[in-house]
Amino acid sequence: MKILALNWRDIKNPEAGGAEVHLHEILRHLVQGGHEAAMIGSAWPGCAREDEVDGVRIFRSGRWYDANFSIPLFAKRLLKKEKFDIIIEDINKLPFFMPLYTSVPVVPVIPHLFGTAAYLETNPLIATYVVLLEKFIPVVFKKNHFMVISPSTKEDLIRRGIDAERVRVILCGLDHERYRFLNLERFDRPTIVHLGRLRKYKSVDVAIRSMPLIRESLSEARLVIIGDGPYRRELESLTHRLALDDAVEFRGYMGVEELVGFMNRAHLLVNPSPKEGWGLTVVEANACGLPVVASNRPGLKDSVIDGETGFLVPYRNERAFAEASLKILKDANLWNGMSAKALNRVKELTWERCAAESEEFLLEVIENG
Repeated sequence: MKILALNWRDIKNPEAGGAEVHLHEILRHLVQGGHEAAMIGSAWPGCAREDEVDGVRIFRSGRWYDANFSIPLFAKRLLKKEKFDIIIEDINKLPFFMPLYTSVPVVPVIPHLFGTAAYLETNPLIATYVVLLEKFIPVVFKKNHFMVISPSTKEDLIRRGIDAERVRVILCGLDHERYRFLNLERFDRPTIVHLGRLRKYKSVDVAIRSMPLIRESLSEARLVIIGDGPYRRELESLTHRLALDDAVEFRGYMGVEELVGFMNRAHLLVNPSPKEGWGLTVVEANACGLPVVASNRPGLKDSVIDGETGFLVPYRNERAFAEASLKILKDANLWNGMSAKALNRVKELTWERCAAESEEFLLEVIENG
């Protein structure tokens, strides 16, 4: 089959994250299996307008701020030149609404929808725009089949009025060659990690605010924040105001090898986000033997097995985050058990399985028209 995919960003975009990894891994494995794949994403200063990565042709059009208009229009022009069997529309920020532009079968791939969480990240005007556009998804895609990455996202779509039988859950994979257990000696100092983009809605401030409570029992505990983003300055200011400069470290971006080595020496990963599509950083940490404490919210409640690979706690409850973290950090038997279960759990999460299930689903959609 010949596949055209649309996403706000491609895998080379400086802002690429878990959603871009997910789509690219599916496409590159499908290409390895003999299929053809092209994708369209937004451009950024200095990028090439056409590219190829792992056999996937990449076209770039417009910029991030107009991608939901420029990308579908570019796709419409491309569809006049080339014939594709199916279109994957990755609804990662705003929908492109490709069924309005083509009669080619369209499969929306959804990590998660923002819903009211958009108001945690941006101003009310933009957030309202996001929420309103999401309300049109059940209308525009009323005949389409959806591919989602977690049961939580499926539940969200059903609540929005989409028939359950039109939604297929295909769990993400994991790059086991990169994210792996190295059996290194852990840091002497109890080390908690937060990994990911520093955006306001990710609620990283909760992890910081929990540190004074944690340090009442573990005075040497530290929080290491790995990643960068537009909210970093505010988080650094919060750290200073709470007199936590000796307890909270901002490491910025780390290359994969350095990151994997660091997580193999740390003790715990925390994710206080209000909503994730799946929680890729959770299973990446699990692959390094790290238990996790996370919000009991969509996506995270799927990637964390509560009581086995970590604990789920109420969203924005700093004391609950602190108590769950201390419970793991202060009990060696509990930590060892959770670490072992985390390592065992990730064995089933491969990109090969994810791509094979995606291939089967896409072929079904093509066959059924």
